[in-house]
Amino acid sequence: MTTDQLYTEALELLKELISIPSFSREEDKTADAICHFLQRHGIQAERQGNNVWTFNQHYKPELPTILLNSHHDTVKPNAGYTLDPFSPTIKDGKLYGLGSNDAGGCLVSLIATFLYFNPQQNLKYNFVLAATAEEEISGTNGLEAILPKLGKIDFAIVGEPTQMHLAVAEKGLLVLDCVAQGKAGHAAREEGVNAIYEALQDIEWFRNYKFEKVSETLGPIKMSVTVVQAGSQHNVVPDTCKFTVDVRVTDAYSLEEVLETVKKHVKSTVTPRSVRLQPSGIPLSHPIVQAGLSLGRNIYGSPTTSDQALLRVPSVKLGPGDSARSHTADEYIELQELEEGIQLYIKMLEKVVL
Repeated sequence: MTTDQLYTEALELLKELISIPSFSREEDKTADAICHFLQRHGIQAERQGNNVWTFNQHYKPELPTILLNSHHDTVKPNAGYTLDPFSPTIKDGKLYGLGSNDAGGCLVSLIATFLYFNPQQNLKYNFVLAATAEEEISGTNGLEAILPKLGKIDFAIVGEPTQMHLAVAEKGLLVLDCVAQGKAGHAAREEGVNAIYEALQDIEWFRNYKFEKVSETLGPIKMSVTVVQAGSQHNVVPDTCKFTVDVRVTDAYSLEEVLETVKKHVKSTVTPRSVRLQPSGIPLSHPIVQAGLSLGRNIYGSPTTSDQALLRVPSVKLGPGDSARSHTADEYIELQELEEGIQLYIKMLEKVVL
C-alpha cells in the first residue's frame, strides 16, 4: 500500500473510532472495530479484554522486536464541548471528535505504519502492534496485563501527541503517604509531643532536599507536599500527622532508589501507593532517536505520564497531534498532522529496520 492509501485507511478508521464511546474500562466496541479493521486487511489479531495485538507476518524469533503501542480509551467529554464529541466532523482541515488527538490519531498512524511493514521480508526487526485500554486511568487491565504475551521487546514507540517530536524521557510518579507520630496531651499544659511539629521537620526536608543526579532532559526530581491532615480539636495536642507527597521522578533514578533515599532521611513512616509508574527513557545514541534527528525532529523530556511508565525497555513517546489539545473541548487533529505522522513513522523506522 502507498502512504496515500494508508492515510485514507487510517482516516476512515479514526472517524469510526471517534463515533464509538470508549471511556476507560468501556472500550469493548472500539476493540471490536480495531479487530475487524485488521481482519479486513488479512491480519489475525489476538485479544485479551479490551486489548488487541498482533505480530508482523514474517516474525522471526531470533530477531529483536519493536513494540508499536497506543491506546484507544478516552476521558469523558469536556463540559465545554460545542460539537458532538462522537460525531467525527471535518472542518477547515481539522478532524474534530473525542479521542481524535489523544490518542486516536497516534493509534491509527501506528496501525498504518504496521500495515506498511507487515508484508515485508528480510527486516532487521520484528514488529508487534498493541492497541491497549485503560491508559487514561493508569489501569492494570491495559498494556501492563498483556506485556507477558508480547514476548521480548527491544524498544518501543508509544503513540501520544507530540507533534512528531521525540519525547526521549518521561517522568515517573511516586505518591507517598507519610505519618508522623507524637503523643497526645492537653494544649493548655506542657504535655505530649505535637505530631504536627514532628511532621514539619520532615516536610522541610522534602521541600529542600536536592537529589545529586540531574536528568539531561527532565532536570531535577521534584517533590511536593500536597495534603496535610492532623488534629481533632483545638485543645488537644495531636498524636499523629498524616501528609502526602507527590514525587516526579526523572530517568536518573528508579522509584525504588528514591524511596530508599526518602526513608533514610525522614522520621515519619513512609508508604508508597505504587511503584508501577516508573520514569522511562531512551539513549540519545539509539538508532530510532538518531533517525528522528536526521529527519529534523526535536528531542525533549516529557513531564506527563503515559503507558511508557509501564515499560522496562528503551522507549520513545512520539505521535501526531499536540498534547495541549488533549482533554480539551472540541478536541481535534489536523488532517495534515495525521498524514505527516504516518510518513514520519515510516521514514524513521525504515532507517532502523531496513
